[in-house]
Amino acid sequence: MENLLVTWERFLRGKRHKKDVALFQLNLTDNLIDIFNALKNKTYVHGLYSAFNISDPKPRNIHKATVRDRVVHHLIYKELYPYFDKIFIYDSYSCRINKGTHKAMNRFRQMALKVSKNNTKTCFVLKCDIKKFFANIDHLILKKILEKHTKDKNILWLLSQVIDSFSSSHIYAIADICKKGLPLGNLTSQLLVNVYMHEFDMYVKQELKVKYYIRYADDFVVLSADKKCLENLLTKFHNFLNNKLHLTLHENKVYIKTYASGVDFLGWIHFPYYRQLRTTTKKRIIKNMKGYPKPETINSYRGLLGHGNTYKIQKRINKY
Repeated sequence: MENLLVTWERFLRGKRHKKDVALFQLNLTDNLIDIFNALKNKTYVHGLYSAFNISDPKPRNIHKATVRDRVVHHLIYKELYPYFDKIFIYDSYSCRINKGTHKAMNRFRQMALKVSKNNTKTCFVLKCDIKKFFANIDHLILKKILEKHTKDKNILWLLSQVIDSFSSSHIYAIADICKKGLPLGNLTSQLLVNVYMHEFDMYVKQELKVKYYIRYADDFVVLSADKKCLENLLTKFHNFLNNKLHLTLHENKVYIKTYASGVDFLGWIHFPYYRQLRTTTKKRIIKNMKGYPKPETINSYRGLLGHGNTYKIQKRINKY
């Protein structure tokens, strides 16, 4: 119960005024005791999701669990994150403490400088993206991966309840053999996709011995002075992802380019001496700044623009 109370306090941050959270809090003691007993007696069953769409900027389908289930998600995350964070490779940057997009971009620049010998040699970049990443996470494969990390049947049972609570397909196969997909709205999904892709990370680093590799969720790059080497790696990546993880590389988002020609990675176009925003991102910022934008919107954009060469658009925003 003490652990659940600590989890509740963490969950509550920034959500106190949400209607569903306030309703749950009205009978907090009874609700937490209910969760405690359901977990202890292994009678916990994950509830249904409410779905809605967002644009960030591309359309995404978000699935939101009930407060009861989200408290359980936070409990799982709190207990398992420290273990998995220790085993993840250094250059995995998505949804990890002291990582994130900006550190991934700086690491990319650092690697590019090494491969290009301080921008004196040609540096080739293999850029890859996985097609419908969250929607294609195979439940059976994910559970087998988790079994390699723990033999605790209670943990595996609870993780199965969360994993099997959602499927991107409306057709559920017998014994859940073909169920796929993790919901974008779950805190646990962020951890579980990293656990899933850790298998690929280890293949890249340990078996293929790739030195200059960075991954952010389903977005990853490899840098090399040898274009042929990258072409060979691409074939191996495709085979491993397809055969071992049942994932497919996005045919329109996989390419090999020179660093000097500009590499699109994590929302920025990277060049040897500077980085600039994608044109679509610039247009979106200009559009959102029309009228009377909120102060937090202006500050958010200022923070974003500070990570690249954006003098002209910063000058435009400073008028507000």
